[in-house]
Amino acid sequence: MTDETLKTTPLNAAHRALGARMVGFGGYDMPVQYEGVLAEHRWTREHAGLFDVSHMGQCRISGADAIAQFERFVPGDYAILKAGKQKYSLLLNAEGGIMDDLMAGKPDHDGLYVVVNAGNKDADFAFLEANLEGDAKLTVLADRALLAIQGPEAAEVMAKHEPVLSEMGFMDCARLMLFGVDCFVSRSGYTGEDGYEISVPGDQAERIWNTLLDDARVKPIGLGARDSLRLEAGLPLHGHDIDATTSPVEGALTFALSKSRKERADFNGADRILKELAEGPSRVRVALSVKEGAPAREGAEIADMDGNVIGNVTSGGPSPTLGRNIAMGYVPPKFAELGTELKVIVRGKPAAAEVVAMPFVAQRYYRKPKAA
Repeated sequence: MTDETLKTTPLNAAHRALGARMVGFGGYDMPVQYEGVLAEHRWTREHAGLFDVSHMGQCRISGADAIAQFERFVPGDYAILKAGKQKYSLLLNAEGGIMDDLMAGKPDHDGLYVVVNAGNKDADFAFLEANLEGDAKLTVLADRALLAIQGPEAAEVMAKHEPVLSEMGFMDCARLMLFGVDCFVSRSGYTGEDGYEISVPGDQAERIWNTLLDDARVKPIGLGARDSLRLEAGLPLHGHDIDATTSPVEGALTFALSKSRKERADFNGADRILKELAEGPSRVRVALSVKEGAPAREGAEIADMDGNVIGNVTSGGPSPTLGRNIAMGYVPPKFAELGTELKVIVRGKPAAAEVVAMPFVAQRYYRKPKAA
């Protein structure tokens, strides 16, 4: 896309005023960095990073049949999800491939609030509009912006504005007045760090953005550090690590398959997914520590110790936290055991790699203590 055809978020002028380097992403003109990816990555790990994620798609699914209809296309059990909770899930096609990954929750008593990826949102919304039946209505929230604040100081920053936010735990969500406006707030994150996502009216986004940046603990963070942070956290990026051909089993996302839904087998692609659970998939997503040479980027081949190509890297780069190169990619299950020695082919040269555990860097989401 040319600059003329890229869409903009309500914060575009704010990014430019901060001197951000802008790039096209998901059809939007977005900030890739402000002061540098490494500095922004480290700031988020140590303090609080503020991200503009307004390019992502927000919608409501309401009506008496909303949850039953939504569950036709996702493998999570939303019928039993309590109010004030959200859950990660996968929008599946008829073949069990991942059309998108998403967050859906119950911040209030009006069905579901759903957030999908920017590059897929038009297709996702069209799919849902065409396939939701009965009393289930899709409402696209095109007039809202979405901010994410992430890092070990994020909770203290947000509690200054609304003390009740400190009482939320990982995967809690709520609809409340915040910064004087109607907001949807969740506590999760795509960085592996504790933090919040805040959906705000688009015409209030710049005011709220600047209010948060007035706190010395908060700095703006671009897409570059967002990508290196989520890679360290072992989190897939749709269109790269997972796509419409990938099953949840291949993508190492079986935690998103609710036990009750597997038993009912009443969602898109259930036959394929249950078969792969029973018999194993032909490939599986793994984490790789790249022990030498240049970073193994998306598209690099993965080979066994005899030099036979067995898979491909889907995401990779330097890990600022670990000080070494890391990657994710797909290999046959027999090569997926922890400690398996492999090679990655970078610029025609094989480099030693090892299958390691995901995430590369421990996730630090805040989980509320269980009641005695």
